[in-house]
Amino acid sequence: MIALTKTLVKTVAEPQQLDDIDLYESKRADFLQEVIEGLEDGILILSHTGEIVHANESARRLCYQFNQDNFNHNFVPPAIWNLCESLLNNRYFFYDKLLILSDEIVLDKSNIFRIRVRLLNLDRFEVPCLLVTIENQYESVKNVALTEVKKFDLTPREAEIWFLYRSNYSYKEIATKLYITINTVKKHMKNIHTKRQANMSYD
Repeated sequence: MIALTKTLVKTVAEPQQLDDIDLYESKRADFLQEVIEGLEDGILILSHTGEIVHANESARRLCYQFNQDNFNHNFVPPAIWNLCESLLNNRYFFYDKLLILSDEIVLDKSNIFRIRVRLLNLDRFEVPCLLVTIENQYESVKNVALTEVKKFDLTPREAEIWFLYRSNYSYKEIATKLYITINTVKKHMKNIHTKRQANMSYD
């Protein structure tokens, strides 16, 4: 009788444990979804035929931009799909290595994107998927420049000039953009380099 009671108690408890596991997995999936959606970089998961399995908000926005505002839900920009096809065509030559291909999409000086593609061999999928990451190089440079502005203790005007300089603007382009003379740009850049040198001597 005691053994039977223990068995009954265990049997009754099992569904609750399963519910706990399901709840945990659900919360974990929601958490990961939120993290992916919150990323600044675009994340695309594509089938081997070019269909979009998943795209975060950044990827959807960037694809829309790459396709010149003609983005529909299952259309991958040619610049991205060409890179994917190249990886798919060459994967057998590097079957024992992790193959990542990358390229740039340049719209203008403020819109330069680094595209990276790799194969995802996941157990739940019968055929491999492609993971595409889209990094806004301009935003990355801006974040580095903002860190350097603080590190070198630059003035607001020096910060403006340094940011443009780090974004590959020429002195002439910086002068035109900020409505100042080239000599003024040179003067500010001299001060910036002096501050950088002083900072490096402390490191």
